[in-house]
Amino acid sequence: MTRRPAVVLLSGGLDSATVLAIAQEQGFECHGLSFRYGQRHLCELEAATRVAAAANIGQHVVVDIDLRMFGGSALTADIEVPKHQTADDLGDGIPITYVPARNTIFLSFALAWAEVLRSSDVFIGVNALDYSGYPDCRPEYITAYEHMANLATKAGVEGRQRLQIHTPLMEMTKAQIITRGVELGVDYAMTSSCYDPAEDGAACGHCDSCLLRRKGFTEASIADPTTYTTDVFAP
Repeated sequence: MTRRPAVVLLSGGLDSATVLAIAQEQGFECHGLSFRYGQRHLCELEAATRVAAAANIGQHVVVDIDLRMFGGSALTADIEVPKHQTADDLGDGIPITYVPARNTIFLSFALAWAEVLRSSDVFIGVNALDYSGYPDCRPEYITAYEHMANLATKAGVEGRQRLQIHTPLMEMTKAQIITRGVELGVDYAMTSSCYDPAEDGAACGHCDSCLLRRKGFTEASIADPTTYTTDVFAP
């Protein structure tokens, strides 16, 4: 039986690794899509390669684009990554680690590849609960993009494609995501979430992403396999 192809946005982080496992469990033939977009480090791309190889997916493509020319984010410009002591210190506003229009750009590439693959399914690991307040992670954004996408392609106009953007993590806490991933056999030691890792890849332990990751493992009562540059979070 031929499996339906799907494009999975694969950052190398905890969430996207879980989404890939969910897509495979649902029977899709997964094609991983990652981006070298001018981010301040490549640890996440190395992690994405590890995750893709371990999952034995059909293809893993890394696209080169350079968002540094626009800047505007601590991930693509010479702006210090904010650090905090605990997840409770995270603010309610949109943080400086937000990359302008990043998910819109990534989904556009996914849409193009899906059309070529004759696929109507794109998976993305956005989340509306334990996340950093990014506007392009909200359910209303995904709904609007999906509507636009179905007006945008030749395959859509000809009735050969009815794109669905799958967001299986949207209403899950980080602890629930981790628990689900462990059930599916995800090895989170392969993943990288840190916004500002050391040269050896060790996570800083204090950026928004590190704090949310550690909070999730703590609440799930699962040992965090992450190597941190500090022992603040040691069990």
